[in-house]
Amino acid sequence: MIIDRVDIIHVQIPLNIPYETSYQKNICLDKIILKVFTKNAVVFSECVCKDIPLSTYETPGTVRTILKNFILPSILGKKIEGPEDFWKYSGHFKGHNMAKAGVENSIWALVSLREGISIARLLGGTKSKIPVGHGVGIQKSVGKLFDIIEEYLEYGFSRIKLKISHGWDISILEQVRNKYPDLPLMVDANTDYRWPDDQKILKALDSFDLTMIEQPLVWEDLFYHAALQETINTPVCLDESIFSPYTAQMAALMKSCRIINIKQGRVGGLLPSLKIHDISSENGMGCWVGQMIETGLALTYGLAVASLENCIYHSDLIPTQYYLADDIIITEMVLNSDSTVNVPDKPGMGVLVDEVKLDRYTISKDIIRF
Repeated sequence: MIIDRVDIIHVQIPLNIPYETSYQKNICLDKIILKVFTKNAVVFSECVCKDIPLSTYETPGTVRTILKNFILPSILGKKIEGPEDFWKYSGHFKGHNMAKAGVENSIWALVSLREGISIARLLGGTKSKIPVGHGVGIQKSVGKLFDIIEEYLEYGFSRIKLKISHGWDISILEQVRNKYPDLPLMVDANTDYRWPDDQKILKALDSFDLTMIEQPLVWEDLFYHAALQETINTPVCLDESIFSPYTAQMAALMKSCRIINIKQGRVGGLLPSLKIHDISSENGMGCWVGQMIETGLALTYGLAVASLENCIYHSDLIPTQYYLADDIIITEMVLNSDSTVNVPDKPGMGVLVDEVKLDRYTISKDIIRF
């Protein structure tokens, strides 16, 4: 197959409620959607960057520049049999994994259509349903926090992830655990702590029976995460620190964590995700799949990764109606009564894009042709 045109579409969609982390307060989804053309098929994918370079250095602006000037010129008009060919043509460009993932995902969708099987099965996934949990951002009051947790539990989510940061950690967790003693609970620090300065706070997390603490220390670090993991009983989960199969292998060798959050957009797409999954499995580390406040389009690619055998923890791939004011896919995902989401089982993207809605939320578009 030959890709002869790609539309780079910048969209913004409001969130239902602001989502605050130690990095920033998100009030809308701000992404790049790709519409990818071949002679026989058209597919869509999503670059899961954010509007401000805090949790990642990639933004819609950087993604557009890298795609237009480097990645797309390297593949347009070339014969592509599968994702390996994408990496042959574009893998030498340093970084910019979210820009790469958007294109790489689209090639998986095209191959999936050609082969007549779902992306999940093409990738080697075996699961038809993925357990999911909701995340609660930092709130202005504990009362508001409890209101949101209660709402999510009523929806049917069986695991809650709390964002924490300095001043919103131990006291908050004490109150949450007192109210919900048996609730499966994890925390995500988004790199807000330092070692050994915050050793006392981080060791205190052991008293809350947490499934894991996600990314407590700076994103570049593997060494101090290893020191932390050796000191505490709570499993450390690495997110921002794992941006390639190489960093996953180093984390395994250094024993920097016991769990890896695979964000397929952050690591460059589905093929690197599969490699990270396999490295984790070989080294006795469990996985799960996170997201970057995405549309339902991007979630379909994440669900394919989550269908892999060693993704054993609740993922963050929740139906978008629980956080977005609207979506660009026609067939909405639903939360099953057992706190799971179905893995798309059709060839291609597994969902249809509503191009009327896509146009409604588009703020700019570039058309790149071979």
